[in-house]
Amino acid sequence: MDAVDTNVLVYFVDVDEPEKRAKAIELLERLETEANDTVLPWQVGVEFLSVLRRWETEGRIPRDQTVLHVQTIESMFSVVFPARSLLSASLDLSSRYSLSHWDSLLIVACIDAGIDTLYTEDLDDGMNYDGVTVINPFA
Repeated sequence: MDAVDTNVLVYFVDVDEPEKRAKAIELLERLETEANDTVLPWQVGVEFLSVLRRWETEGRIPRDQTVLHVQTIESMFSVVFPARSLLSASLDLSSRYSLSHWDSLLIVACIDAGIDTLYTEDLDDGMNYDGVTVINPFA
């Protein structure tokens, strides 16, 4: 199973980053049609919405565009929710791999959901974190 990180979703809608946007669009369209399921971790959805809301506050996009972007992502991928027990597991993972708080939470949520591939530019390309392999689609 696959998942994408927040940065992929942000580039998917960011008209100010045309090269990365094109790569994100290509990736998401491919993942949407592949036989290997792609899911949206809850944390990623929440972080994406936070970016969109910040853009609203900055006057960069109107509310209807935020709604449209969220609906688009929700229609493409099922949302997976983290278990409460992942909080402790994230501490262990962050210690072993020197990960940030948010990155360790995302990786343990991926492990818990059975995700084996995470597309992100925020972690080491090709690195395997306890069964979750990171691929940087922008490299």
